[in-house]
Amino acid sequence: MAPGFQENLPRKDLQRVEALTSAVVEHRPIRQVGALCFRKVGDEVEVLLITTRRTGRWFIPKGWPMAGLNDFEAAEREAWEEAGVRGKVKKKVYGCVGCEKTVQNLFTVAAVVDVYLLEVRQTRSKYPERRERDRRWFDLRQAAEMVTEPELRSLLYKLSRRLRPKKPC
Repeated sequence: MAPGFQENLPRKDLQRVEALTSAVVEHRPIRQVGALCFRKVGDEVEVLLITTRRTGRWFIPKGWPMAGLNDFEAAEREAWEEAGVRGKVKKKVYGCVGCEKTVQNLFTVAAVVDVYLLEVRQTRSKYPERRERDRRWFDLRQAAEMVTEPELRSLLYKLSRRLRPKKPC
C-alpha cells in the first residue's frame, strides 16, 4: 500500500481491505453474514428481498462480520441498514450461500454468506440505505423464482417446509 494509505482509512475499512486482499491472494472466498427476513401473514409466509447496488439482482441483506458483534447480531444490523427491518434473529446459522462480491467495480471475489433467520416485527420507511436499493415482500415460491443463487433458493424451499402449518392428525 502507498505510504499513508492505511492512516487515512477507518479501522473497519482497513480490516475489509485486508480480508479482501488475503482472500484474493490465497484464492479463497471471503466470509459474510446475511439475514433471511420473513414474516407470517395468516397461514402464509413472506420473505423480504432487496436489490444489490451494482447489478440490481434480488438477494438478502448481507455484509461483513463486525467487530464487537456476534455474527447473528451483524446480520441483524445489515437487515436494518439495507432493508429497514427489525425483528427476532436466530442465533444459529440457518445455512450458507455462495455468491460473488464485486469490489469497487475493480474485481470480483467469491463469497460465502452465513445466513441467519430473522422474523420481522417492524418495517420502517426511513433507514440508512433506502435510496440505494429496492425492497419487496414475496411469497416463498415467488422469492425462490426471483433469486439466482441455487443455495439461496434451497434455503427458501427449506424455510417453506419448516414454517408450513402442521396438519391435524
